[in-house]
Amino acid sequence: MWRYAFPLIAVVIWSFNTVVSKMAAGVIAPAEISFYRWLLAALLLTPLALRATLRNRQAIRPALGRIVVLGLLGMVIYQSLAYYAAYMTSATHMGIIASLTPLLVLGLSVPMLRQRLTPGAVAGSLLSIVGVLIVVSEGSLHALLASGIGPGDGLMLLAMLAYSLYVVLLKRWNLREVPPLQLMYLQVLVAAVALFPVYLLSPRMGLSATNLPLVLFAGVFASMAAPLLWMHAVGRLGPSRTSMFFNLMPLFTALIAAATLGETLEGYHAIGGVLTVGGVLLAELWKAPFSARKPPVGATMAVRKDRP
Repeated sequence: MWRYAFPLIAVVIWSFNTVVSKMAAGVIAPAEISFYRWLLAALLLTPLALRATLRNRQAIRPALGRIVVLGLLGMVIYQSLAYYAAYMTSATHMGIIASLTPLLVLGLSVPMLRQRLTPGAVAGSLLSIVGVLIVVSEGSLHALLASGIGPGDGLMLLAMLAYSLYVVLLKRWNLREVPPLQLMYLQVLVAAVALFPVYLLSPRMGLSATNLPLVLFAGVFASMAAPLLWMHAVGRLGPSRTSMFFNLMPLFTALIAAATLGETLEGYHAIGGVLTVGGVLLAELWKAPFSARKPPVGATMAVRKDRP
């Protein structure tokens, strides 16, 4: 059961970070917090991982190109687009699009990992998405459909597609020669280097007593602890099963926002939460594959009759 704690704790941290991101809006620019969080993570990880990474450079060198791709997808494109999307779309739409992650991972895993779909995975994904829709739409799906799609929604969809591809590639490439801490460290370095030019060319507000705690949380917990836990989970559970825990984020975010920001919890939170958790459990417990088509009874008997 401990293997399920890895993605669960990671999702709780990212749910806290969603609230932190809302607090950051207007007090620090998206390019700033994107760069600062990975720079801080790189500085903190260097004493822990640099020496071991250098010793392991012979094993790392052949995988370096893949590590760069993972860092760009999972830490630069995904995280940066999500920050910019928050300025152009509502949290409701961001929650809906984020809930598509399990289906995106499932869809990518079939051709890239040759993974067989199971009825539990399909039904659980659909049930969880219904729960997420109820939570993020505040129980009014009609109003949600009537609100339309804006440029921020497109950015968020690209962000989740990038992250889904990151999850699948992390499993496909299976970089066992690079320990998780070193893999995390190298991806953080890629993110810090790649985001530095964006930081220099973008408008900046500067660090202050107001936004510094937000940067610290994003840099330590959301950028270091949660991704490391998530990589462990992908290695143990696989990308599709791990991504199912993403559907818990709207529920956790609502509970955290209620506790920290004073937002009230309504009946739709309970209904959506039950459906979301139920979908995760359904995917975990119903693991039998789609039944293969059985040969006719007569054909089976004929085969057995011919055997010596």
